[in-house]
Amino acid sequence: MRPEEFMQIFAETAYVRTGGSPEERRCAEYIAQRCRAYGQTAIEPFAVDMADISRASLTVDGREVSCKGYLCAGSGQVQAPFLYLPNTDACSLAECRGKIVMVDGYLGYWLYQDLLENGAVGFVTYSGDANYTDWEIDQRELRSYVSQGRTIPGVNINAKTAIELIRSGAKNGQIVLEQEQYQGQSQNVVLELPGLRQEYILFTAHYDSTSLSQGAYDNMSGSAGLLAMAEHFSRAPHRYGLRFVWCGSEERGLLGSKAYAAAHEQQLKDCALCINLDMIGSVMGKFIACVTGEEKLVHYIGYMASELGFGIEPRQGVYSSDSTPLADKGVPAVSFARLASHNTATIHNSYDTAALLRGEQMQADTAFITAFAERMANAVRCPVGREMPENMKEKLDYYLNRKREKK
Repeated sequence: MRPEEFMQIFAETAYVRTGGSPEERRCAEYIAQRCRAYGQTAIEPFAVDMADISRASLTVDGREVSCKGYLCAGSGQVQAPFLYLPNTDACSLAECRGKIVMVDGYLGYWLYQDLLENGAVGFVTYSGDANYTDWEIDQRELRSYVSQGRTIPGVNINAKTAIELIRSGAKNGQIVLEQEQYQGQSQNVVLELPGLRQEYILFTAHYDSTSLSQGAYDNMSGSAGLLAMAEHFSRAPHRYGLRFVWCGSEERGLLGSKAYAAAHEQQLKDCALCINLDMIGSVMGKFIACVTGEEKLVHYIGYMASELGFGIEPRQGVYSSDSTPLADKGVPAVSFARLASHNTATIHNSYDTAALLRGEQMQADTAFITAFAERMANAVRCPVGREMPENMKEKLDYYLNRKREKK
């Protein structure tokens, strides 16, 4: 695919497409339409939790604060002392009882469970950047695997507002949250290119975005890379079958890849490898390969990159993307990404546009991934070991909240 073709894809998908929204469905149909020129294509729906908020407010010391309510955090009203929680040691957590608690960063599984166990009655998070001029507020949700059915009301505010609250010595708060929760629908787009063997290689990339973002870098770049690879492989025979999956609702907790892994679990025994693309083609940044599988594959990718004169940092680990649910089912996986620093390519906000990307870099990154995939797709036998190493099993347990890492 030529550089200008990549940039055209970004222009044609330059809109917010959150998981479960009509815009996400519109993008799925766009991808499917392109894929039908390459082979058998299907749109596979799956259920997702949805909510429509009718009222969300945060009042601190009698002053209403601009906020957005957490989707799927239930409905209710709570008035309580306000507490900022910069540390999460046992002593700090003990102060949460009966409080509305503001925390740093994302509200992950273990932090939320700690808040519940220590008696917090509401929560506040913040997004954005204190150094930006905008006052954007991300629309966040209390994910079902985080809440486990136990909800307390929560809101998200801008980082600059959070600083103002602490400077002013915030003492008392009130959260009001009203919403209707229901089951909606997201979807994966699946393209199959049969090979000479029953075994196949799986390619994944997510096409949804967060609530403020056009998601050009994260991750229409990976989706466009898959389209280029599908076009390439549709023109020539290959020993292994190839299945391309554009995953929906990744930004909501890898929901598309989890749904695909569950729906196709019996077929995964024939899956030799998962190749995932998540954030490539940025103007700045280093290229990485994160292998959730045997360490031999890390070395293989490094040797191949040296052979081709392509700079890369390969490593073993768990990448926070659609490769992870497949790896958790025992499929060895590698995620490719070009990771730029925050001040040259930010994500999950309105600054994630095609301006972060370069068509020539998209072409180069995709060419390298395609060269690697060709070696696997046309191998007499895919050399990647199917046994998931014990250290990777442990990292998957930590990532998927089955075990808690010691601080």
